[in-house]
Amino acid sequence: MSITLEKIVDDVGELVSLPEVCIRVNELVDDPDSSTNEIGQVISQDPALTLRILKIANSPFYGASSQIETVSKAVAILGMKQIRDLVLATSATSVFAGLPNELVSMKDFWRHSIFCAICARILSEEHKKGKGEALFISGLLHDIGQLAIFNKAPEQARQAIILSMEGSDESDLYGHEVKIMGFDHTQVGGELVRKWKLPESIYECVRFHHEPLKAEKYPVETAMIHIANSIAVMAELDTIQESAAPAMEPVAWEIAGLSKDVIEPVILGARDQIAEVEALLSS
Repeated sequence: MSITLEKIVDDVGELVSLPEVCIRVNELVDDPDSSTNEIGQVISQDPALTLRILKIANSPFYGASSQIETVSKAVAILGMKQIRDLVLATSATSVFAGLPNELVSMKDFWRHSIFCAICARILSEEHKKGKGEALFISGLLHDIGQLAIFNKAPEQARQAIILSMEGSDESDLYGHEVKIMGFDHTQVGGELVRKWKLPESIYECVRFHHEPLKAEKYPVETAMIHIANSIAVMAELDTIQESAAPAMEPVAWEIAGLSKDVIEPVILGARDQIAEVEALLSS
């Protein structure tokens, strides 16, 4: 029986759903009449999430100038949208932990995703492009469509992986997915993001991270995730050789307003932060 994009998204949507707290926080952030106290109260209903949020908010990664003791204070200091993105980030890895697959090491998958998230955040914050936390969550989720395909279409995914490894460009996995299934992991990931009613900027970053020129509403953010994805591969391999990573669209650099001079410092920054962020997101 042939597999369809809609079936994968529907089946995975039944298995994997964002916690109710995430959905409610997302709604409150989009509501101009909501308050920091309301958001804090919703998050505080989940003790485990509350502990994770406070741990991350007080970590050097966020650099708070004083101790943050309550979620409401975290919302007031860090901002509603930043807290929303933190809630999403801390929920993402645990949500997908229950989606088994035999094709990829989950440790390696999340390591790449976290590297991409960190690289995107560094590009944003140090080069004043886009919004750091929104880009962090986009980087973290950019390949979730792969996990869905690995779980729901393992044989087709295996074929695509083998073909990409046999070819001259291992990064063209999504091209082989299209040939075999008629769609690729960016489409699956994008539809999952929409199913969860996440911000449109995250949708475009996930959907077009291999084809950044197709982004319409958020071209800068999408170009940065495209660049961060490749820099993340270099960071994982501890190399500054661009040939070791998926080829980057030259125009993406222009759209993002960045030069290739940033590659080495971003790699160094990401490698400095990876252990801390992995620990924070897995706690």
